[in-house]
Amino acid sequence: MRRFLPNLNALKAFEAAGRHNSFSGAGDELNLTHSAISRHVRGLEKQLGAELFRTVPKGVELTAIGQKYLTIVTSALDEISVVSVQLKTGKSPPISVTCEPVFAAKWLMRHISEFRSSHPDIAIVLVSSGDVIDLRTGAFDFAIRYCTRDYVSTSQDPLFEEDVYPYGAPVINKIRGPKDLQQKTLLHEDDGTLWQKWCETAGYGPTPLPATTSALPAVLAFEEAIASDGIFLTSPRLAENDVKAARLRKLSDHGIAYGSYRLLYNDQAKLSPEAKIFRAWLIERAKKG
Repeated sequence: MRRFLPNLNALKAFEAAGRHNSFSGAGDELNLTHSAISRHVRGLEKQLGAELFRTVPKGVELTAIGQKYLTIVTSALDEISVVSVQLKTGKSPPISVTCEPVFAAKWLMRHISEFRSSHPDIAIVLVSSGDVIDLRTGAFDFAIRYCTRDYVSTSQDPLFEEDVYPYGAPVINKIRGPKDLQQKTLLHEDDGTLWQKWCETAGYGPTPLPATTSALPAVLAFEEAIASDGIFLTSPRLAENDVKAARLRKLSDHGIAYGSYRLLYNDQAKLSPEAKIFRAWLIERAKKG
């Protein structure tokens, strides 16, 4: 039976527009104008006899049929791309992972050599970044993020969830009351809300934060705490090596739940065999600690 295949350029335009939920976003990716993307999509709709996008006040959005079609087209184009790269280079494309800097520095880099030793034929490109990434663009296979909520259109595997505790340099005394906090620099990534929550759940009441607070990315909070009188909230797993090396100590046995590290990936894309191997290894490695 002869195949019915729509125009490839139209399929590419539709797929990019669907991932971005925007004709302009698709145009930027494919180096085409908004009107060119629109013509491709409308031509594809005419070929198929189906409405793939509807016009809404903010722009366009996929119809139910368009969403189903996008899932199939994205998977097919991903598979064609992977096989084409393999034929062209003779190698499987590298797995691309974007990872929060503190997770990369304090946990992943301690274990990634284990994966490379077991799978020397699988290349990994690791980008240390905490930026919000739209995995539907295909720029990365995976993102490792500390999550306090679920993400739409993203598959998620929990890696580990631990309460966070206060840590500081070994010379700092244990925290026994709110006065101990007033004498220190509290390091934090947020606006101080997490510290306030910790104080309240520790039984200190609505303790006012000290004047000496410092907003820092988590990876820098580690270094400042090691070098100064700063204290910060983090998980025992991330602090493990610094505690063993006597660079940090846990300053209280009171911890609070905050979020969890998760492995995120596009729920519309088909993972390559190599990506599936990495995913299975990472989940198992996280279970071990």
